[in-house]
Amino acid sequence: MSRRTSHAGAPRKAPADRQRWFVYVVRCADGSLYTGCTNDLGKRLAAHDAGRGARYTRSRRPVTLAYWVGVRGRSRALAKEARLKQLTRDEKLALLARAPLRPLPRPPARGRT
Repeated sequence: MSRRTSHAGAPRKAPADRQRWFVYVVRCADGSLYTGCTNDLGKRLAAHDAGRGARYTRSRRPVTLAYWVGVRGRSRALAKEARLKQLTRDEKLALLARAPLRPLPRPPARGRT
């Protein structure tokens, strides 16, 4: 059984439309909510907390993860993010209240395709 490889022989990444993406909401130190999407949730949260995330969250640290959902593909994640951003603050708070926060997903094992 052969694995898909790049020209250099390293395993290729799955196309962006087949990778797992995450839509998330963080609660900022001032109580505001920030919604975003990423393909590496742990790394993105660390960037927000280090002041290297979104401009909005840089002056509102620390941030805490309030909600996340896994989505298959970047375009679906962006669409879900856009729908969440259209919600009012009260609607977002209701979503956070009825969706218990789950542990962060584990990163995929290296070397798998």
